Amino acid sequence: MVDKLTKEKRSWNMSRIKGKDTKPEKAVRSLLHYLGYRFRLQRKDLPGKPDIVLPKYRTVVFVHGCFWHSHGCKDSGIPKTNSEFWHEKLAKNKLRDGKNSLKLRELGWSVLVVWECELKDSKLLSIKLINSLD
Repeated sequence: MVDKLTKEKRSWNMSRIKGKDTKPEKAVRSLLHYLGYRFRLQRKDLPGKPDIVLPKYRTVVFVHGCFWHSHGCKDSGIPKTNSEFWHEKLAKNKLRDGKNSLKLRELGWSVLVVWECELKDSKLLSIKLINSLD
């Protein structure tokens, strides 16, 4: 990851990143639809406002960006500038994700996380989705 941005420019860039209807979310929704599953989007009444909700299967799907949720793959590096801020921010994201997953499980929901890097192999992702839902 090239880090030649000023603090102000990085802040401006990060503020433009969408929180819903991202390309990875749309790809997972398209794949689920192709596989024959029907779902709802971003139910605000559930903890963490899951990206995809499959009520028939009592399953929620979170589509996580590898960077934003600290996946640990090659796509999840920390910027070299202001790294203390990013370590703290991403740690809070992981903590929040864990709390929301726990709350959802306590409410009787199954929680599935699809990582952005998993979208590179749609066959493998299809198998993961089918195995989790059937």
